[in-house]
Amino acid sequence: MTEQAIRRTPGTPCWVSLMVHGLAATKEFYTALFGWEYAPGPGELGPYVRARLDGREVAGIGQLPPDRHLATAWTTYLATDDADTTAELIRSCGGTVAVGPLDAEDAGRIALCADPAGAVFGIWQAAAHLGTRLTGPPGTPVWNELVTRETSAVAKFYQVVFGHRPEQGPAEDFDYLTLHLADGPVCALHGVGRALPPDRGAHWMTSFRAADTDAAAALVTELGGRVLSAPHDGPRGRSAVVADPEGAVFTLVGPAAG
Repeated sequence: MTEQAIRRTPGTPCWVSLMVHGLAATKEFYTALFGWEYAPGPGELGPYVRARLDGREVAGIGQLPPDRHLATAWTTYLATDDADTTAELIRSCGGTVAVGPLDAEDAGRIALCADPAGAVFGIWQAAAHLGTRLTGPPGTPVWNELVTRETSAVAKFYQVVFGHRPEQGPAEDFDYLTLHLADGPVCALHGVGRALPPDRGAHWMTSFRAADTDAAAALVTELGGRVLSAPHDGPRGRSAVVADPEGAVFTLVGPAAG
């Protein structure tokens, strides 16, 4: 995806960010797993760094205030041309806006929101910093997917707010919708019914590219994380659901086995 597309296509996932309790230890984990290096991020967000590969930003990690005893989770940010207008539309469509919109130095204008099912996501009106500048190599985000109870409850929300065009997945009995924009598929909604984790509720899941899913999953365990779903082959390659040492869940996706 070009930088121009990241800036100008509303509804496109453009950034992923993680707020944690132990910033130093989390940086070490992702450096060992993905080879990330770091540069300072916007001061408005508190202690915050931008993770880089080959000198280009791929994700963000920030430090939670000591008195905020929150579970850690990766947050998907969707692009917008006007954060304030999008925030109002989110509210009018049954969602909530918890933080912002606010200015964040060269990042632009951002807000932290939730859809009607409670899944948290961000919106980002880009300025000089355009978001994820590198996709494809291991350690970069490659897909974002909303895991929710049923897609029909939230598909209309994303369609109205961001202009997503939902398309049914290949299996009619599988509650899966791919969300399209003019450039093609950009993310997806996955309805899992009663399999939705009760301790997490509806949530956005970020997938990161792995050169070897099995090896990366094993390394997660060695580094103090957990494997929640063992590596298996699927439509997007070989994937595994894992959690970092603070419990932030993400998916590893690599080439299919064999």
